[in-house]
Amino acid sequence: MTAMTELFYRDPYVREFTSKVISCVEGEKGFEVMLEDTAFYPEGGGQPADHGTIDGAAVFDVRRTPAGIVHYCEKAFDVGQDVKGVLDWERRFDNMQNHTGEHVFSGIVNARFGFDNVGFHMDDDVITCDFSGVMTEEQVAEVERACNEAIVANVEVGISFPDAEALEKLAYRSKKALKGDVRIVDAAGADVCACCGTHVACTGEIGLIKFLSMINYKGGVRISMLCGKKALLACERRVEQ
Repeated sequence: MTAMTELFYRDPYVREFTSKVISCVEGEKGFEVMLEDTAFYPEGGGQPADHGTIDGAAVFDVRRTPAGIVHYCEKAFDVGQDVKGVLDWERRFDNMQNHTGEHVFSGIVNARFGFDNVGFHMDDDVITCDFSGVMTEEQVAEVERACNEAIVANVEVGISFPDAEALEKLAYRSKKALKGDVRIVDAAGADVCACCGTHVACTGEIGLIKFLSMINYKGGVRISMLCGKKALLACERRVEQ
């Protein structure tokens, strides 16, 4: 498989799949398994790797290497063996909500204040975004309201690969100059950005975006936030307190 054609790109909502083992070697982090095709997203672009199982054996990390996508598993498989992959769907969908939510948030910050997202990371507890300029908490609250209005609008999140001419004319966010096949994620009215991650189909599936905190960082600000189910649980805890 070549980049941008794997199963997790063709259909990010696939939870189970079958494929054939094309290589398996023992490494420092367990058995390194490569498949003909995969729904497991490899860590990249600020998005964590998928977890799950292959034929019941835990998959605890996934990375893209020059040779292809490697699944780090707790057991070995025979080359040529047909196997069944099952994603930890709660983790995957959480990452999809978080990644699309970050796009909406960063796109609105860029449109309103002109600041770029210069750093982005999702972990199990929080999303952090670094912006190139300073905002007040009142301005961030304004962005949060606009984000949740975009969620209520439930617009389609489109994926496209513009040709070179169309890409040259397109206004989109990117941390670096890009050439060749550029994957554009478009949350209509909120953001247009080059991205290699998995995303929800419509902004309504993000559910909720909640700002948590902000600190000054490298001449700009670092903002912590939550999306989806985790944002809802955080709001519930605040109400209880």
